Amino acid sequence: MSKEDNVKVSEGIVDLEEPKKMTREDWRKKKELEEQRKLGNAPAEVDEEGKDINPHIPQYISSVPWYIDPSKRPTLKHQRPQTETEKQFTPIGDWYKRGVQEKSVSTKYRKGACENCGAMTHKKKDCMERPRKVGAKFSGTGLAPDEHQQIQLSMDYDGKRDRWNGYDPDEHTRIVEEYAKVDLAKRTLKAQKLQEELASGKLMDQAVSIKIIKYFFYIPLIADHSSEDEDDDKYVDDFDMPGQNFDSKRRITVRNLRIREDIAKYLRNLDPNSAYYDPKTRAMRENPYSNTGMNPDEVGYAGDNFVRYSGDTISMAQTQLFAWEAYEKGSEVHLQADPTKLELLHQSYRVKKDEFKEKQKESILEKYGGQEHLDAPPRELLLAQTEEYVEYSRHGAVLKGQEKAVACSKYEEDVLINNHTCIWGSYWKDGHWGYKCCYSMVKQSYCTGEAGKKVVKICLFVQALSAEEQRLKQVAEMMQLDERKRSYNSLKEVREPTEEEMEAFRMKRCRPDDPMAPFLGQ
Repeated sequence: MSKEDNVKVSEGIVDLEEPKKMTREDWRKKKELEEQRKLGNAPAEVDEEGKDINPHIPQYISSVPWYIDPSKRPTLKHQRPQTETEKQFTPIGDWYKRGVQEKSVSTKYRKGACENCGAMTHKKKDCMERPRKVGAKFSGTGLAPDEHQQIQLSMDYDGKRDRWNGYDPDEHTRIVEEYAKVDLAKRTLKAQKLQEELASGKLMDQAVSIKIIKYFFYIPLIADHSSEDEDDDKYVDDFDMPGQNFDSKRRITVRNLRIREDIAKYLRNLDPNSAYYDPKTRAMRENPYSNTGMNPDEVGYAGDNFVRYSGDTISMAQTQLFAWEAYEKGSEVHLQADPTKLELLHQSYRVKKDEFKEKQKESILEKYGGQEHLDAPPRELLLAQTEEYVEYSRHGAVLKGQEKAVACSKYEEDVLINNHTCIWGSYWKDGHWGYKCCYSMVKQSYCTGEAGKKVVKICLFVQALSAEEQRLKQVAEMMQLDERKRSYNSLKEVREPTEEEMEAFRMKRCRPDDPMAPFLGQ
C-alpha cells in the first residue's frame, strides 16, 4: 500500500470520528433557535437542495447519521422517493403497433442473423422453421423475412385499466367525415326534390290548400317539416322536461322533485322550528322565512301555499266555483269549453250582486235608520278589545293573525335636555339610574361628557383603594386570631369584583420579589 493510500485511509478514519459533545451554552442556543423556528419568528432551516425543512419534524428524521457522513447538512432527501429505485412506466402515448407492413425480404445473408432461415430477429436455437439441410448462412437462398417485434409495455395501476388505451383520434375524424358526406348527400337530394316540385307546381298548390283549411276550420295543422328540421328535432323527444320523467315501457310518470340547480327546500332555513318539510312528498307548504321577518315577495321561495294562492290562482278557483253553481242552476257554461262566455257571465254576476247589496243596505237604513252608528269609530278603539284571532308559537312569534301594535307612552320620548346625548335612565349603577353619556346620577343635571366619565372612574377607583386597605386590615386581624375562634368562610365574598377593585388589588398586592416590600407598612 502506497503512502497516498495510507493518507486517504487515515483521513477516512478521522472523518468517521464521533462528533464532539456540545457545550451547555451551544445546546441552549440550539434549543432556543428551534423554538423560534417552530413559532415562526426565525426562518426555517434549508437542506442541501435549497428546500425548507419543517421545524416540527423530529431531529432523528432530518439529521444524517454521523457514521454515514458527518459533513452533510440536515435533509429530507432520504424521505422522498429515490429516482434510482422508482419503477419507470411506459408513457401514455406508447402502444402496440398495428397494421405494420412486412419489410422487403433480404437477398443476402446478414451477419448476426439466424443461420437456419436468415431472419435477424432470432437465433438458430430459437428458430421455428424446419431445420434445413443447408442453412441460409451457407446457401444464401430462401431468406425468411424479419418478424415484427412488439414493444413491451410496463403500465401502472391506472394504465392497465384505462379504457381509452391505444385509441387513435384519427378514427373519430374519419367517422365525422363519413357522416358529413352522408348529410351533404341528403341535402343535395332534398334540393333536387324541391326543384322538381317547384317546376311542377305541386308545392304551391299544397301551401294554398293548407291556408284555406286553416282559415275556415280554425284547427292547428302540422305541416311537413324539411329534412333539416327533422334532423335538428330528431332527438327532442328523448329529452325530459325538468321536473318529470316519462317511462314509455311501464307507462308511468316519475316525478323528479326539483331541478338540481335549485336549492333544496329543507336547506332554505335550518331553524328546526321553521316550516315543516314532508320528506315523503317533498312538500313544504308554509313559508320557511316566516320567522325571519323577510317579505314573502322578496324571497325566492315562500312555500307551496304561496304559489298555490298567488297570482290568478284564487280568481281561477272562484271562476270554477261559479261555473259549477251556474251549471246546477241550468246555465250551460264550462271553464275549459267556453272560458270567454263564463268570464263575461261572472263579471255581470259580481256587478249585480254588489248593486243588490247596496240597495238592500239603503232600504234598511231608510226604514230603521242608524246611519250615525255606521259612521262611529271601530269597536276596538272604543272598547280597547277585539275579536280577531291571533295564534302564537311557543317562542312568542305570531303564527296566525295580525300582531298587536305596540302601545305608545303618554310621556314624551327621546327628549334630550341640558346638552345630554342620552336620556335619563340609560345608565344603571349600584341601584341608581343616570345618564349614559356622562355617568351622572343626578336628574336634570348638566352633561359633562367624557370629563364626567373620567371623574366618576377616578372616584370609583379612590373608593376601591380605600376599600382594599380596609380589607387588608381586616385580613391581618383575622390571621392573628386563632383558627378555632375564626368563623367559617369569614374571608369569602360571593360578589364578583369590579374593574376598579381588581386594579386596587393589583396595586396593594405584596410581591415577594419587590425590594421595597419591607417598607410598605412603615
